[in-house]
Amino acid sequence: MPETLFPPRFVWGASTSAYQIEGSPLADGAGPSIWHRFCRTPGKVANGETGEPACDHYHRWKDDVALMKRLGLQGYRFSIAWGRILPEGRGRVNQKGLDFYRRLVDELAASGIEPMATLYHWDLPAALDDLGGWTNRDVVGWFADYAEVLFRALDDRVRWWATINEPWVVMDGGYLHGGLAPGHASPYEAPIVAHNLLLAHGEAVAAYRAIGKNQIGIVLNLEPKDPASDSAEDRDATRLADAQVNRHFLDPLFRGSYPEEMSEIYGDGWPELPRSDFDVIRRPMDFLGINYYTRGVTAADPSVPYIRSRRVPQPGRLRNTLGWEVRPESLTELLVRVHRDYTRLPLFITENGGAFYDPPSPIDGRVEDPLRIHYLRTHLLAAAEAIRGGVDLRGYFVWSLMDNFEWSLGYAQRFGIVHVDYRTQQRTPKQSAEFYSEVIRTGGANLARGA
Repeated sequence: MPETLFPPRFVWGASTSAYQIEGSPLADGAGPSIWHRFCRTPGKVANGETGEPACDHYHRWKDDVALMKRLGLQGYRFSIAWGRILPEGRGRVNQKGLDFYRRLVDELAASGIEPMATLYHWDLPAALDDLGGWTNRDVVGWFADYAEVLFRALDDRVRWWATINEPWVVMDGGYLHGGLAPGHASPYEAPIVAHNLLLAHGEAVAAYRAIGKNQIGIVLNLEPKDPASDSAEDRDATRLADAQVNRHFLDPLFRGSYPEEMSEIYGDGWPELPRSDFDVIRRPMDFLGINYYTRGVTAADPSVPYIRSRRVPQPGRLRNTLGWEVRPESLTELLVRVHRDYTRLPLFITENGGAFYDPPSPIDGRVEDPLRIHYLRTHLLAAAEAIRGGVDLRGYFVWSLMDNFEWSLGYAQRFGIVHVDYRTQQRTPKQSAEFYSEVIRTGGANLARGA
């Protein structure tokens, strides 16, 4: 492999999300979100933990940007808390909430770091949930109005906008299985939610085209599905799993229809949808963000609802502390598939990283995390392999900049390249941060060493 693995203007960054790091969820007039409620519902989040104080980024943002600058980050992907901007989800704008993000992007610009702002990373205002949330088609207009407020306020300082982060997780975790906010479990709600998320994305793109001057896209979490065996049953189960997780969103965005398997998966829960909706959903974007963590090896299991399959752990493979297999080859395969089968748009890896065991506190001022370094090195090499294969990959954002509130898992899982002591809020760059900083400094030329 040649020494220059990545193109000259490749963007090296890190990602976070608002509810996971900001803390102070009701500060300065912000309205509560569905996660504020969900965390206070007994039994929903490990140890009864909440996003307060998280990483206290709401007060420590300036120091956090200084840390990004020391690491050499060229881009920072963050999300905006809808309820900070519109406390009731619509109508009145909370100027103090808007000013927080103005200060943040100004500080990023002063530090030479390009912002990528995500409009929605799972924290729907509770006031809108009271009106049906993502099951109510009116949410499409509410989201477009919210997006327009931000475009008008920040587009002169934000180069990339992402509309929705991981619509599959919003649908599957929040409305099909109930493990994430708002905690619903309905095969009748889930398809409607997915459709409304895609419509909201399309209307936000239209709003951006009217006033924006930079670039807008969406972020999908994609997970390659491989059959556990060559049996017809496992191959068929893999087809359904791929349709439900991957093609459910790729197909309408780029082909203007849902996979035919959707009615097979949801049965009478699959709705009749207006054909004209797809003209909204597939409005042209400027880029596609891809979040990749692992693949799913799939075996038929008729007892599992909807996709009628289960994941099969692979013996002898490294796994992270969530049990996710580490398989960088699947990242190459995924990027090539999206480029070949769906779109020639520029792609960004908007999340990629691993939860591994870290010492609970720094030892002699250091946090050594060799497994995370291995994960990052091998996945960056996999990304470079995709570029060699013709994929137009423009940037990489590690998940995550720092340890944070990991949703229903609370604070037990650590993905960050920066260690956070939640008691003192002390930040300590891990060995992986030093490694990543060197990747940025050399443009990836150091990756082959020790791979």
